[in-house]
Amino acid sequence: MRYFIYLQYDGTHYHGWQNQPDAVSVQEVIEKKLSMLMRRELFIVGAGRTDAGVHARLMVAHFEIEDPPQPSLKGRELAPQTDQKSPYKEDLEGLAFKLNGVLPPDISIIKIVPVRADAHARFSPTSRLYRYYVTTRKSPFDRDYVYRIFWEPDIALMNEAAQKLFNYIDFTSFSKLHTDVKTNNCRIMEAHWDQHGDQYVFTIKADRFLRNMVRAIVGTLLLVGRHKLTIEQFCRII
Repeated sequence: MRYFIYLQYDGTHYHGWQNQPDAVSVQEVIEKKLSMLMRRELFIVGAGRTDAGVHARLMVAHFEIEDPPQPSLKGRELAPQTDQKSPYKEDLEGLAFKLNGVLPPDISIIKIVPVRADAHARFSPTSRLYRYYVTTRKSPFDRDYVYRIFWEPDIALMNEAAQKLFNYIDFTSFSKLHTDVKTNNCRIMEAHWDQHGDQYVFTIKADRFLRNMVRAIVGTLLLVGRHKLTIEQFCRII
């Protein structure tokens, strides 16, 4: 049986989502705690590979169990196994509750739901969405989550440049080199800046993203907004 986990995390203290040697990842922490609760080694597959320090308001991952045992949920009575498709469907809320209890404070489980056998956390989604936050104001509360700049960006010019992204598919120039992807083609669905007082928010949505792609786009658009780069030069970079 396959299950989707809907979760959130603060990525400050992690080297991204995906497991890697000699570095702590979000995936590794969840796998260890889930395996402990289910009393067997389990592996989870995430919807994407967020970079080090990137946070997720909503991430989806999946795991599979064939003929799963009852999870170790001390203090919570398990519901009867009335659904053959999901042996403990009625207590998935309890499993999420217990998983939240053993995970660190910077990772939170929203819900766990049974899905079709062919549903895949990475390949089933039709889009991904990132938001980057930039501010011109110093704030002790935003310092870990908002990038501070010391100049007023030209948001109209940045939006004009962002619209040029829709004219391209190959984003090799905005990707880290020597990654294991088969193609550098991405279909941009949404890209724009919005201003809220002294805060600027860049939203970008696509069917997929390359490694470091969003960071590179944001950094380059900020050069446009600082009049260090023309829109024509931005297009030539792509």
